[in-house]
Amino acid sequence: MNTVVSKSVSEVLAGQSARIATEPLDERAYHAFSRACIDFITCAVLGTGMPVTEASLRYFSKTDLGRQSSVIGRRERLSPASAAFITSASAHGLDLDDGHTRAGGHPGASVFPATFAMAENLGSTSDEIIRAVVAGYNTMVRVATMMHPNTAKRGWHNTAVAGTFGATSAVSVLLKLDDEKAMHALGLAGSFAGGLLEFLAEGPDVKRIHPGMAARDGIVCAGLAEEGLTGPTRVFEGPHGVFNAFISGTQDVSKLYADTLEIGDIYFKLYPCCRHYHAAIDGVLDLKAEHGLDLTNVRQIRLGLYGVAVRGHDHKDADTMLGAQMSAPIAAALALVDGAVTVRGFEQDSLRRADVRAAVQLVDVKVDEECEREYPKRRSGMVAIETNDGRVYEKRVMDPKGEGKNPLSDDDLNAKFRANCTPIYGEAATERALQLIWNFHRQPDSLSRLLAELTPKA
Repeated sequence: MNTVVSKSVSEVLAGQSARIATEPLDERAYHAFSRACIDFITCAVLGTGMPVTEASLRYFSKTDLGRQSSVIGRRERLSPASAAFITSASAHGLDLDDGHTRAGGHPGASVFPATFAMAENLGSTSDEIIRAVVAGYNTMVRVATMMHPNTAKRGWHNTAVAGTFGATSAVSVLLKLDDEKAMHALGLAGSFAGGLLEFLAEGPDVKRIHPGMAARDGIVCAGLAEEGLTGPTRVFEGPHGVFNAFISGTQDVSKLYADTLEIGDIYFKLYPCCRHYHAAIDGVLDLKAEHGLDLTNVRQIRLGLYGVAVRGHDHKDADTMLGAQMSAPIAAALALVDGAVTVRGFEQDSLRRADVRAAVQLVDVKVDEECEREYPKRRSGMVAIETNDGRVYEKRVMDPKGEGKNPLSDDDLNAKFRANCTPIYGEAATERALQLIWNFHRQPDSLSRLLAELTPKA
């Protein structure tokens, strides 16, 4: 569908962000912000020691002399753009960060780091920060949903492509750009946006930095627009714009006009791996628990998924953690063998276990017609487990845990935060940070207080 709009897409998006920046927000928006922030901080803290984070920090520490902004979970300080890049890489470093099903991407890992790094530099209030994050989510999700899943089918990673526009909108709100400059910032972002799915073939580090690229470039684009640089006003729908360049013009612009705030419609993860097959993981875990299944009595595991979830995710060998995290057979095998899917399970010494290797070979992944019909509205999955005596147990999961009709509760998100942050900060500091996030909108200096709690003391 190629809906005609009287204003350019950039104009519409800039106008939507302007309204979010100025009109009253209700308690639902504040609540959705806090939920997303809790998940983002959890993931950012957990990823601070990842090799990609360490390597990025070494590089930027040598080349960037700025000290305005914090790297979340670290003592180092850098320029806003570099600090945002590294925090984003941390947040996306273990594939445990939030996402949006219809958008096929991860908004939090791009929008929050760009917003926090710039807000710390500018001295923005809590209210300004919340509005920037909400606007960034809106733009990122709407840009992605206009193009997904055609972007993924053509090899583009929405987290990097649409994330650049989301981060740009968030920073434009912080900088209080007028509608025209905000539109030009998005025009500039069109020339920065990119990010390939080729990492699916080998599992290299580059996926981890895709939201970092988006966060950094969003800061740059908004800053350049503030200084008067211009971009194309029809960067999306123009003859050489985003839609034609990325997906040959097969966008659905009607998705630009949703009447709700997109931050209220994101999903949260329980398993540190690609979201495409979380429904299948849920199915394996449920069948294992219900029927006492394990490697000794299982002959075959058949996973039915949608096409995007099968392509690039059906491999059974992985030389890297990322390669393992992108594999549906490996995730299903870990669910069967361990009764859980954790970060530890995807490490190489875990994958070398004889029982895990054997279980992986039992898994077959195919496209399921019903799952294909439901996507991208829902990320469903079908699981059939055949036992050695010929019995077959089946389960279809329409919504994986964390989204749709199967959401995570506030208590679930609190538990995720505590489980990952308490070993690092201790119980008292973790509880203080958690309360700061839940009450972020009630105090003007919430960000500075939160960053103080998250900065290691030694």
